[in-house]
Amino acid sequence: MDQEMNMESRVDDMIKDQYLTFAIENEDYGVEIANVKEIVGMDAITKVPEMPDFIEGIFNLRGELIGVLDVRKRFGIPSKEHDEETCIIVIIGDRIQEGLGKLGLIVDAVRETVIIPDDKKLPPPNARLRNINQFIRNIGHVGDDIKLLMDLEKFLAQD
Repeated sequence: MDQEMNMESRVDDMIKDQYLTFAIENEDYGVEIANVKEIVGMDAITKVPEMPDFIEGIFNLRGELIGVLDVRKRFGIPSKEHDEETCIIVIIGDRIQEGLGKLGLIVDAVRETVIIPDDKKLPPPNARLRNINQFIRNIGHVGDDIKLLMDLEKFLAQD
């Protein structure tokens, strides 16, 4: 048991500060790689009645039903037609909140995995960033680029 916990701790240390980045509109966002299970192409999504509008429904991932959220809609950005870059990032919801299982996030495009150490992260400004600001934990600097690092706990919380 201690060996298993030690191994998990070493894996967490190895992926610390690593983010999977993705695009929504013209902005790049990032989620901690530790929360990412896999990236899959768009698949048939079954609508579920009486859900918030940002929840697209469920899809079948190798026999497992996964709930799918549209990041654009959650941010209050109008949806757009899916194209060849649109994909689903499957996250491990249990790492964020117990009992969530796996969830899919529809994004415009996946960009890359980047390392953003603490000294390259700043809290978001208290400017009027509207409702998107509530879902941003930090702003990361990668060279000349800026990545908006998401707070998945707040993003997945139902107000």
